Amino acid sequence: MGHTTSGAEQVAGWARGAKVVNAFNTVGWPVMANPRVGTRTASMLICGDDAAKAVVTQLSDELGFETTDVGPLSVARLLEPYRMLWIQMCIVLGWGPDFAFQLIKR
Repeated sequence: MGHTTSGAEQVAGWARGAKVVNAFNTVGWPVMANPRVGTRTASMLICGDDAAKAVVTQLSDELGFETTDVGPLSVARLLEPYRMLWIQMCIVLGWGPDFAFQLIKR
């Protein structure tokens, strides 16, 4: 969506009154399946405007991530392009979905 809005903000606008939290979209499936590499734990960045972040934080923590609240829902404007970078590296450059594990091991 760019830096003036985000998909998460669009959803919040369409679903007035809904509690929208942007999460679980900055890592690929290998990290989602197992957020640990050796002794290191993958981070899960979340953002949102209300107390629903506590529920998402609990879920993320239970899944084994190190959850970090990076601010209000408008921060999704930064997280969503990060996801597009992951797709670029994984698919377009052909590094594959587990490239993050290779970067961590370096």
